[in-house]
Amino acid sequence: MRMLKRSIYLATLLGTAGFAANTMAADTLADFHGENQECESCHTPDGELSNDSLTHENEQCVSCHGTMEEVAEETKHEHYNAHDSHFPGDVACTSCHSAHEKSMVYCDSCHSFDFDMPYAGKWERHEPSIAELAKDKSEREAALASAPKDTVDVVVVGSGGAGFSASVAAHDKGAKVILIEKEPVIGGNAKLAAGGMNAAWTDQQKAKGIEDSLELMTKDTMKGGRNINDPALVDVLVSHSKGSVDWMTAMGADLSDVGRMGGASVNRTHRPTGGAGVGAHVIQVLYDNAVKREIDMRMNTRGIEILKDDSGNVKGLLVKGMYKGYYWIKADAVILATGGFGKNNERVAKLDPKLKGFVSTNQPGATGDGLDVAGNAGAAMKDLEYIQAHPTLSVKGGVMVTEAVRGNGAILVNREGKRFVNEITTRDKAAAAILQQTGKSAFLIFDDSVRKSLKKIDKYIGLGVAPTADTLVKLGKMENIDGKALTETVSRYNSFVTSGKDTDFERPNLPRALDEGNYYAIEVTPGVHHTMGGVKIDTKAEILDAKKQVIPGLYGAGEVTGGVHGANRLGGNAISDIITFGRLAGEEAASYSKKR
Repeated sequence: MRMLKRSIYLATLLGTAGFAANTMAADTLADFHGENQECESCHTPDGELSNDSLTHENEQCVSCHGTMEEVAEETKHEHYNAHDSHFPGDVACTSCHSAHEKSMVYCDSCHSFDFDMPYAGKWERHEPSIAELAKDKSEREAALASAPKDTVDVVVVGSGGAGFSASVAAHDKGAKVILIEKEPVIGGNAKLAAGGMNAAWTDQQKAKGIEDSLELMTKDTMKGGRNINDPALVDVLVSHSKGSVDWMTAMGADLSDVGRMGGASVNRTHRPTGGAGVGAHVIQVLYDNAVKREIDMRMNTRGIEILKDDSGNVKGLLVKGMYKGYYWIKADAVILATGGFGKNNERVAKLDPKLKGFVSTNQPGATGDGLDVAGNAGAAMKDLEYIQAHPTLSVKGGVMVTEAVRGNGAILVNREGKRFVNEITTRDKAAAAILQQTGKSAFLIFDDSVRKSLKKIDKYIGLGVAPTADTLVKLGKMENIDGKALTETVSRYNSFVTSGKDTDFERPNLPRALDEGNYYAIEVTPGVHHTMGGVKIDTKAEILDAKKQVIPGLYGAGEVTGGVHGANRLGGNAISDIITFGRLAGEEAASYSKKR
């Protein structure tokens, strides 16, 4: 039966004539399935949806059609195989495929690829704001008047690196934990991170003969943040960085490769062997450990309101499930790990008007509603006006190109074929320089030696955003770059590699000449990437109010917080931030719960 149903499914994907005939009377996926099987093939016997994560329904999809990995093998394309996803965890079929309404390609929330999915509608998203949801008074009041649906020690809001780190750490300190996530998939922005995880004086650095120190990482971080970072929080970030790498490694992470990102004085960016993307790997490791610990994880579930007792102590969280509606969870502590607001251009533009209309590198859930929930609970805010544009967002496809490509030797050139900036300067300076070029974009130029040094590059090639040619002149013709000038530029750059000194732009690291095999070009432009500001926290990850007093039982970690990065985050510091402060928040929340 599974093979029969799977053959029907594959016909759907591959657009066979037989499928075309079957779809004549079908408007939705449910219509099509209804012609071949009973409702019980998808639904529970009572006809109700199983839960907000649609656990039962997704299990039925897999029982018929196979796992994501199996389906990916059957749907191979030259580019853009949506089932060969970079998302970590067990991606639910219902993240894209709907039954009784038009399906949506979740990938379209970030990318502009042409996915031809049956029964698909146009990607649209209207997420009611926290203020708009406050108008649901009758439903909210009814939920709050009822007994709590669940009672735990700690509720974690957000399934990015900070949220998962907090959940695992709190569990390991003896707390009962529920993790909620408003999106249908896990990972937050962390799953998109590619560059690495900064840490100082680690075993991995020592094994490679790299000399680093806490003082040097602190100096780099403060300088990159224009010295407005909270020094106490930077001290936590830096002093715990080695421990965070060790903690992740002990849970199964591969952080053995060590490279360099912009603003760093030495190589301290830890990532998987060969330079593979760090974010999805870290999230997968954390997710696997959460599953191993049987932590309750709920998708399609938003945190709406922090609930307090008469003394101002946290007593729980009001949530809204996409399908099950409002209910509340009784808890001693709530950890907000909801990320930033880079995907919310209206909010971004109000704080930094020059970024109005900018595309974003962020996942669709990064809208800032966690800040609203925190603000409604009395949280103070810090550094909200500092918003970072990542300099290298691929113009084609909306793919963020990791800074590690430049760190491993790629150069930036304009349409005139000339370099115009130190490629591994801080992100704000690189982004500003690109916007001054013709067309407000530039090209990452690299060769096969750079490609071989960083596995992540193969993903960009596979997505079709990195055209290639065997000569720079041919490459220039393909991309409308002055090929003769480009050839001269690369030759001059290679001479700097030989001499060990960049006399044009004082680039500090010159890892390799660009003279091996084919050449590649990725057109890039800046995109809103990271919001440095957020809720104000102390060195225990406790959220503070306007009087700098702790809100008892409320914690924050990751991009939802402010103060760690100052005015500009260094590449590689975000993963350190989410792991270090997520773990800290989890441990502190668990300890707090034990005292209640």
